Amino acid sequence: MSRHFSVNTSPADRYSRQTRFAPFGPGGQQRLGRSTAVIVGCGALGTVQATLLARAGVGALRLVDRDYVEISNLQRQVLYTEADAEAAIPKAEAARRHLLAANSGIQIESHISDLDAANADELLGGADVILDGTDNFETRMLMNDFSVRESIPWIYGAAVSSYGIAMPVLPGDSACFRCVYPEPPTGAQPTCETAGVLGPVTSVIGSIQAMEAIKVLAGRTGSVRRKIFTADLWTGPVREIAMPPRDPDCQTCGRREFVYLTSGRRAPVSLCGRNAVQIHERRRPLDLTELAGRLTGLGAVRANEFALRFNDGEFDVTVFPDGRAIIKGTTDPGVARSVYSRYLGN
Repeated sequence: MSRHFSVNTSPADRYSRQTRFAPFGPGGQQRLGRSTAVIVGCGALGTVQATLLARAGVGALRLVDRDYVEISNLQRQVLYTEADAEAAIPKAEAARRHLLAANSGIQIESHISDLDAANADELLGGADVILDGTDNFETRMLMNDFSVRESIPWIYGAAVSSYGIAMPVLPGDSACFRCVYPEPPTGAQPTCETAGVLGPVTSVIGSIQAMEAIKVLAGRTGSVRRKIFTADLWTGPVREIAMPPRDPDCQTCGRREFVYLTSGRRAPVSLCGRNAVQIHERRRPLDLTELAGRLTGLGAVRANEFALRFNDGEFDVTVFPDGRAIIKGTTDPGVARSVYSRYLGN
């Protein structure tokens, strides 16, 4: 005789295993359930963060990502499926669907967008914590500016190859990101495409970020580890080092000059780990159905409600409704601009 159980159990039942952890307790769960977390980047780190926060019962989750699911993501981006890649579903939306299947009792928003100075207030405003799942230094500087200006904690993380790093930023308490990294890195940097990346390291770093975020959201900020965590899971070692003190002359948290929030739109950028360039220096709403009609006969066209994909035999062009595009097949912004103008105009 089979027995059937309803999933419509009380929150006390759903979250009982974590509320029994005394430092967290029912009070921590209640605060977590009233909180909002924003995850910027729904790739390898972001999917781990989102999975853990959604299953833990965060009240609202806002997912921000500019990209769509590809088959090469599935090795480490734990929320997605082959069906998502086949349909080229935007990552934020695919993540939202899968997370709601795991916990329908929370609010989840998907924003298929690139975080920049123009939309930072809309995408990050009202957050209780911000988690970094991005792949570039400039976006992290933007998040740091917003975090310090609005006094919102954020959790930095990065992973490539078998190496990862994580660090919390607690405005007014800890050093900020710019205290630790005053200037962008110089020279060629390893990327997932050039150096590869192993799934276990992204899972470890994403989990550490989620753990620190849960402490913040549960009102247990005193338990946040003011440490920089680093790990090489292939050769070792795993280390924690103390964060440096706040720099009184730091441009962001010392002088409160939020230059990344006032810099306007960004130029095209090559995407980390991708033979691709994103064109995003302007916003102009596009009718994707009309665009599909214009491109038919010039190459292979596929479109859904979220994006249009076009391949002319040399470049793969993904166009989003706000006019943003990803040009795959080059890392040269000039070439990408030319392809964009060729098919979408100036």
